Amino acid sequence: MKKIMFTGGGSAGHVTVNLALIPRFLEQGWEVEYIGSENGIEKELIAPLDKVRYHAIATGKLRRYVDIKNITDPFKVIKGVWQAYRTIKKRKPNAVFSKGGFVSVPVVVGAWLNKVPVVIHESDFTPGLANRISIPLATAVCTTFPETAKQLPSAKSHHVGAVIREEIRQGSAERGRRLCGFSDRKPVILVTGGSLGARAVNKAVREALPELLQQFSIVHLCGKNQLDQELTSPDYKQFEYVNEELPDILAMTDLVISRAGSNAIFEFLSLRKPMLLIPLTAKQSRGDQILNARSFEKSGYAEVLHEEDISVKTLVERVNGLYEKRDIFRTQMSSGKDQDALLTVQNILLQTAKK
Repeated sequence: MKKIMFTGGGSAGHVTVNLALIPRFLEQGWEVEYIGSENGIEKELIAPLDKVRYHAIATGKLRRYVDIKNITDPFKVIKGVWQAYRTIKKRKPNAVFSKGGFVSVPVVVGAWLNKVPVVIHESDFTPGLANRISIPLATAVCTTFPETAKQLPSAKSHHVGAVIREEIRQGSAERGRRLCGFSDRKPVILVTGGSLGARAVNKAVREALPELLQQFSIVHLCGKNQLDQELTSPDYKQFEYVNEELPDILAMTDLVISRAGSNAIFEFLSLRKPMLLIPLTAKQSRGDQILNARSFEKSGYAEVLHEEDISVKTLVERVNGLYEKRDIFRTQMSSGKDQDALLTVQNILLQTAKK
């Protein structure tokens, strides 16, 4: 039996592509295994899956700023490399697929030491630190943005487009409204900062609720431990995070207010959901979300509101303007050429495994 091993984690964005690929390999009779962290969101999302064996390893974050954990985390990474190396040596996969995140670095190194080919997927405009470390050890690198592929060695780079989970298109607006308790008398805004939430976005939206709720119903995915129990309204529903319910919520959504993580915004694009993007600032990140947002704005898929410019007034004005121009955005989104990136990545993995 052919065997494939997946890795990636730290945020839901580093797991969603894996979740899209895993069923395809299971359907073809492959044995599927996953290496992730001991307590990360990837374990929550992957461990419950039938027929997928989960292996937990130690992992540490590689930071660009001063932190006391910079002393201890390198030892966790070394331990993770040893654990991944032993696991891969024992389980003998034909190939490893890495979606990124810091848990992926020990796995890619462990695969390389075992001479197991690695395929990496990079969603963002520019590769993150974990993928930059891993790319020299990889056999192939799949990119979402064509500009990203141009930054990589041509022999191993493949521009595949955005990998979209098939189930994201199968939602029911009626089920979404039932879940949130919304009627169909108002358009719906989805607010999301990703699986980890976004405090600045949460704060701005909540301050603007008195004005926004006059015209819209709002479903707010606010992140772990960021619910505000004092806010109650029949037109405002909060969740820390959703998984299986997300397709239904998206089906009823008219507009999205979001950070600019690549996986999420390409899913919104595939569903033709006009977006107001609030990217992480350069101080909070390496600037990848700013580049993602800029690319979508240039293509006519989204409007961008930088975090430094957020106020109740600017947020309400931009949301109202986006809603008024929603048909223009949907037309522009429909003009893009759809690619079956999922099939392309699957074929690259199959060819890599054969080699």
